[in-house]
Amino acid sequence: MAGQIPLKPAVGWVYDIILRVFASMVDYFFRDIQVRGAWHVPSEGSVILVAAPHANQFVDSVILMKILRSLNRQISWLMAEKSFQRPFVGTMASIMGAVPVSRAMDVAKQAEGTILLLDPINEPKLLSGVGTNFEDPIFKAGGSIYLPTLNGESHKLDIAEIRKGQMILLKSAPTHSDVLLQLTGKTHMNEVPMSGFVGSKFKVAPHVDQTQVYEAVFQRLRTGGCLGIFPEGGSHDRTELLPLKAGIAIMALGALAQGTALTIVPVGMNYFSAHKFRSRAVIEFGDAVTVSQSTIYDFKNGKKREAIGAVMGDISEALAAVTVSAPDFETLNLIHAARRLYLTKTPFDEKTQRLSLAHSTELNRRLSKGYTTYSQTPEIMSLKKDLQRYVDCLGILGLKDHQLLSIATRNTHLPPLFLLPTLLYRLGKLVILFFLTLPGLVLFAPIFILTSHMSRRKTAEALAASSVKIRGNDVMATWKILIAAALVPVFYVFYTIVLVCLKNCNRTYGVIPARTPTSLLVVSSLIVLPLITYAALLFGEQGMDILKSLYPLILSLNPRSSHAVAALVEERSNLVTKVREMVHRFGNGIFPDCDDISKWRGRGPKRLFAEVSPMAEMDELWKLDTFV
Repeated sequence: MAGQIPLKPAVGWVYDIILRVFASMVDYFFRDIQVRGAWHVPSEGSVILVAAPHANQFVDSVILMKILRSLNRQISWLMAEKSFQRPFVGTMASIMGAVPVSRAMDVAKQAEGTILLLDPINEPKLLSGVGTNFEDPIFKAGGSIYLPTLNGESHKLDIAEIRKGQMILLKSAPTHSDVLLQLTGKTHMNEVPMSGFVGSKFKVAPHVDQTQVYEAVFQRLRTGGCLGIFPEGGSHDRTELLPLKAGIAIMALGALAQGTALTIVPVGMNYFSAHKFRSRAVIEFGDAVTVSQSTIYDFKNGKKREAIGAVMGDISEALAAVTVSAPDFETLNLIHAARRLYLTKTPFDEKTQRLSLAHSTELNRRLSKGYTTYSQTPEIMSLKKDLQRYVDCLGILGLKDHQLLSIATRNTHLPPLFLLPTLLYRLGKLVILFFLTLPGLVLFAPIFILTSHMSRRKTAEALAASSVKIRGNDVMATWKILIAAALVPVFYVFYTIVLVCLKNCNRTYGVIPARTPTSLLVVSSLIVLPLITYAALLFGEQGMDILKSLYPLILSLNPRSSHAVAALVEERSNLVTKVREMVHRFGNGIFPDCDDISKWRGRGPKRLFAEVSPMAEMDELWKLDTFV
């Protein structure tokens, strides 16, 4: 391990060249990436970036590297040693100065037999083995036991002591209901275990010595480097943060204890459909985490557990301020729906501008916090049912909320037939864009098909090997980008070779003059083909937006569905009022800048965003005076 950990950051020009290549791919993949609060990162000195949620595997790293490079900073990432074993990824990580970290979960092995808690009430930390061999050298104090995945999560148990008689003493008693079910066969302690219960299968991992890793980290920080870490320990596609690993606090406190001045900056990676091509993202840097001198003193004088716990609590709070979390996908979808309803124009509103992605993310975060705080109140429970019914009705009609809103706000005082000219205009525009997109679509259809197929296969492999992923969407964007990046040059060269062969065989039917030099044809092809790709992206994106807008227009013109649409529009209008009433009622109790909320009834609170970015430039603040 020691020989594998690079102690020097990447060479500047090599770092820049590789970053430019990968950053251009990421820019091509995403339609929009907005950055907020980058001024929190100091231009010099030691920095630890704590980024979460880790929802887009290697793409997260590239995005942050690009942002930090604009601040004249290089990032040294802590990366799973397992990733270093991949031929291409490992090579790039080494060149870019990443630090490999061995994780217990990556070296865990299936063990013989089963384990269970014989007396969960009186001996809640004492595991018993059935058909096990705890004398095997892999079972040691400080090691870990991993239970099978249940409800999308594999729980870890830390070994404190190996005892005779096939017994293991745990460091702490398991409390999670899923763990207790797996180890006792009971959902409640006063129940009788399930018939035939003999314990749970498990994996075991030895204690991993991270001394070499910490030394590499301290060396980077002593030289004023910038270290990046995803404290959840791995990428995932959940709607809430995974438990944070204590290693980040140990690294920070260890460096501070050695006298290294250090800034800890939380970073929120907020995506809108992270795995989809041409999606959007908001990257938000939060206030630096301050570590008190008393905490450093405790760490240096035998109170490491208390000091680490205090820092972990501060980091968790800092990440909560820059991320959007929800208990599950259903709740997250309802929060997004509530945001759109809240921002809907009312008859009292004047013409307004759309909110930026950054402010939409802030509103999502506030609505999520409000829901978490008041989810058990009758008013919020009733609103949740109404929102879920509305979302279900949209699904039945095959509509998105913004599509229904376009129907509701267009020619509402006229019969549906007056939408026909709009439909015909958009159809005509779509036909024109289709022919403009056609060359690129035909030439690169094989790339689209292969990329989709191969990325789904990689996603399935990652999902099967993970204990925390739900759908595996966190790896899909990475593989789409890597696979497309490998295939596109191959197809460029292939089409160029085909074109040269056709020209030499006089099969171009005069389109290419016979006397055209082969070198000129090659150079021209390698210039024109990327232009065709870009044109296909540009026109295809506009065409897809228009195509998505046709369906709601057709529904409005169809007599069979127009009544259902009209009823849903009316329900949406009622929900707008209900959502605003809930914000008016409960917002003041959570956010101090909502104290003036009552006088803005009917328009939405102007002050809701007045203090979300106190250091924003003045030219950005004019948007905060009005709502859409």
